[in-house]
Amino acid sequence: MKIINIQTEIKKIPLKSPFITALRRVENVEFVRVTLTCKDGTIGIGEAPATKAITGEGIEEILDSIERVKSVLNFLSPSSALEMLHGEDGIKNIGSSAKAALDMALHRLIAHSQNLSMLEYLGAKEPLKLQTDITISLNDASVMLEEANKAVESGMNILKIKLGSDITHALHVTQNIAKAFPQVKLIIDANQAWSVEDALHYIDALQGVEIELIEQPVIAKDLEGLKRITDYSQIPILADEAVFSLEDAKKVIQSKSADMINIKLMKCGGVSKAIEILEYARANDVKCMLGSMLEGPYSINIALHLAMAYSDVIKYIDLDSPLLYKEPSDELEFLFDGCEISLKA
Repeated sequence: MKIINIQTEIKKIPLKSPFITALRRVENVEFVRVTLTCKDGTIGIGEAPATKAITGEGIEEILDSIERVKSVLNFLSPSSALEMLHGEDGIKNIGSSAKAALDMALHRLIAHSQNLSMLEYLGAKEPLKLQTDITISLNDASVMLEEANKAVESGMNILKIKLGSDITHALHVTQNIAKAFPQVKLIIDANQAWSVEDALHYIDALQGVEIELIEQPVIAKDLEGLKRITDYSQIPILADEAVFSLEDAKKVIQSKSADMINIKLMKCGGVSKAIEILEYARANDVKCMLGSMLEGPYSINIALHLAMAYSDVIKYIDLDSPLLYKEPSDELEFLFDGCEISLKA
């Protein structure tokens, strides 16, 4: 089983409404789809979205990275190609998202070569019912409350609230949504927008308000500030942009700079590297969120298989992209029913 062809194409999926955070605003899920074809006709598909504000990779950077490694990976077996992709003496200087797209395509090929479903290949004992949050984009407080209401009416019971640098606005939004929907779990995501002082003020002002966690309140490189917030807060703190690699995860966990970490395939470089981080978190009794950027259906599929395989480590799932698509995707291997996700029969 040898790879004989690697092709890329640009895909775009319109969103129901703009996705707005402290870092970016987008109206479409735009991503590169890479298809690896083997000599026997077997194909493996991977995807990488444009997330320049986070990974530094836009569409052109992802395409360029994959183009540069085609000649290296062609005519290798999928297992050898995976080793080349991640090995110390292997491919260098390609972005984490491009690497993730190739990685997930290679894992698909390897699972097929072993006559295993992706669920079996990743080690899940059986399909599980999962629950994802849904994102409420940063906007005027009244708009965010209206969007929260729509989400709850559609069956969502975990809301991920995107907040910005205006801490007065952040408090107003949080208090309004918490009061309107006391039965709903709230995840607060500042996307690095706050200072340490802002974060401490936010925490103090919300005494008595039920919040599941606060995600990446300060800039990624400020682990000292993140630890100050974690030590002070009665609300669990989640590190996101501070954790791309296993090395990053080790720094955060060993220094106790956050209570939990957010693992994303696009940050770490694919399934192989996500598993390394998950195993380390499991060994250190640290719970994780399995998150995503705005991603296409194939990358969401493999992330959900991974979530089922590591359900003991992954406490929160932020894989809501399909819920934000303007039209349902027939390429999904999972059914989304409100917040519940199950594997299609």
